[in-house]
Amino acid sequence: MQDFVFTILGLAILILGGNWLLKSAVALSLRLNISKIIIGMTVVSFATSAPELIVSVNAALDGFPDLALGNVIGSNIANLGLVLAITIILGSIDVRPSFYTTDWPVMMVASLLFFGFIFFDAEIQRHEGVIMFIFLFIFLIYLLRFQKTAVVEEPHEDYILLPLYKAVLFFVLGAAALWGGSELLVQGAVGIATSYGISERVIGITVISIGTSIPELAASVIAILKKEKAISVGNLIGSNIFNLLAVLGITSMITPIKVLDQGLLSNDIFWMLGISFVILPLVFLPRGLRLGWRDGIVLIGLYGVFVYLTLG
Repeated sequence: MQDFVFTILGLAILILGGNWLLKSAVALSLRLNISKIIIGMTVVSFATSAPELIVSVNAALDGFPDLALGNVIGSNIANLGLVLAITIILGSIDVRPSFYTTDWPVMMVASLLFFGFIFFDAEIQRHEGVIMFIFLFIFLIYLLRFQKTAVVEEPHEDYILLPLYKAVLFFVLGAAALWGGSELLVQGAVGIATSYGISERVIGITVISIGTSIPELAASVIAILKKEKAISVGNLIGSNIFNLLAVLGITSMITPIKVLDQGLLSNDIFWMLGISFVILPLVFLPRGLRLGWRDGIVLIGLYGVFVYLTLG
């Protein structure tokens, strides 16, 4: 009973945190005159990736590397196959060329870099983690200095410009709520899953990854409902980049991550690469430079197949 209470309470706190984080992101973009997709890919992405970082570092230090890897791989799959799918089913998103010239390619390069580091020796070593983190740093510098908006941003509604201290306060409260809510959700979900004797890898790739992707879902759905589509897309692409380069980079710098369950390398990592790749053709088909409800159905269908095969 306690596990179910933790799960429901965690979800409620996450929704509240997503709303606070969105207020902060909008306020910062207005006050600093920064494109909202850049705010989404940096500030919001870092906050919503915090649960993955905390879970992965703790799991690796406690001797559960498959939980750390499964969490990140599963979260990246869930961010696109579940969160993006739900987001674009709720409302279509028009994108601009910089989406496929910068944002998507960086996500794919990060994914392939991770694949290259782990596939051949089944381990991410400390120096490889340093390389991943440096790549993230270079990308962020480019993003802040040169990136143009990748999503067609709708005109601002009549927002009340928040004082800087209130924007920062909402960010801190939102990030804390997302972290705390995720902790409760993961604790409850793991308690429920382990009672059925599910393996560490499967728990990481499904239950925990979905739990730690709930912040992205909360922030993105709230953003799309409030017509902040740029924050929504930027958050998801940015979160996948952060999950690979920051979460696994930092975790492996603290302690090397070794694969124990080969299912991560023979199955899960290829699903992550595949669902990341398929975003590009979906942007162009059936209508150019747009993601709509049909694309959402395709993505959520792929995610359903992935979960079915993983649990099966």
